Amino acid sequence: MNIRLVEMTVQLARQFYQDFEMDPDLFADMSKFRPYEFSSEACDAVVARHKRLGRIQLAILADEMPVGEIVLKDLDHSNRCCTLSIHMQNDSVKNKGYGTQAERLVLAYAFETLGMNAVNADALIHNTRSQHVMEKVGFHYVRQDELFKYYRCERS
Repeated sequence: MNIRLVEMTVQLARQFYQDFEMDPDLFADMSKFRPYEFSSEACDAVVARHKRLGRIQLAILADEMPVGEIVLKDLDHSNRCCTLSIHMQNDSVKNKGYGTQAERLVLAYAFETLGMNAVNADALIHNTRSQHVMEKVGFHYVRQDELFKYYRCERS
């Protein structure tokens, strides 16, 4: 499996979002679920928003095609921690190990390149697939509330 992470560009984002499908597992309230409809303008706005907020948006490439995105947000350089968010493109790229490998790569990047000591993440309580992947790559359960389970991975 040839997975790598690269900085998300507008071109890669458009490729990624062109075939993106909204995942119902990402909704606590299904009344808010709507199928995703591609728009170049909306896609460009997402990339611009991440940059404006100082986030690191990375494309997950499988054989040079974008199959997912990882965002490192809430970058706190003084406390040396951040929060990970991952989205896979659609069901055709899930359950192939891409997300697992991408999370391993982004943890190495966060610890070795960015100098972070900890990376946080969360998943909806019913999103057991995401929880399983986080635990597999080294995240440890911290706590939960009525909607989310919270995890943390610390530099070893």
